[in-house]
Amino acid sequence: MYMTTVFGNLLIILATITDSHLHTPMYFFLSNLSFTDICVSSTTVPKMLLNIQTQNNVITYGGCITQMYFFLIFAALDDFLLAVMAYDRFMAICHPLHYTITMNLRVCVLLVLGSWIIIVFLFYSTSLGVYFSSFAMHSAHASAPASVMYAVFTPMLNPFLYSLRNKDIKGALKRFFSVNS
Repeated sequence: MYMTTVFGNLLIILATITDSHLHTPMYFFLSNLSFTDICVSSTTVPKMLLNIQTQNNVITYGGCITQMYFFLIFAALDDFLLAVMAYDRFMAICHPLHYTITMNLRVCVLLVLGSWIIIVFLFYSTSLGVYFSSFAMHSAHASAPASVMYAVFTPMLNPFLYSLRNKDIKGALKRFFSVNS
C-alpha cells in the first residue's frame, strides 16, 4: 500500500509538471495534494513497517513528538488543500467569466501558503486531543484502525479518486510514457 501511495502520487506530480496542458490552478493544487499525501504516509508508515518487521514497538519520546509534529502538519495541509480545491472548483463553476482573473498564479500560491499557515491554529488542538485521550485510556490499539485509515489508506486512494480517473491526467501520462519509451 505504501509503494502504491508513493508511486501513484509521484505519477500525478510528474504528469502535472511535464504536460503544459495541466498548468492550471486545479492541477497545481492536485500536485500539491499528491506531494502532501506522500509526506503524510512517509512520516508514519516506514516506522510502522519497521515495527512490524522487528516486532519492536518502541519509539523514543523525541521520535514520537517529531513524527506526530510532521504527521499533523501534512495531514492538516491535506485537509486545507482539499478545501482550496473545492474553492477552485466553486469559482470555475459559479463564476466562469471571472475565473481566470481570480485564480491567477499569485492567488494559487497564496492559497497553498495559507493552507500551510492555518494548520497550526485548527488542526493541532483536535489531533492532540485524540492522541492524549488515547494515552489517557492506556489503549494503544483503540485508535490504531483510524490511524491506519488516515495515514495509509486515504493517501493511497487520493491519486485514483482525484487524478487517475481524469482524462487529462491519463492523456498526460500516456504522452509522457510514449515519449520516454
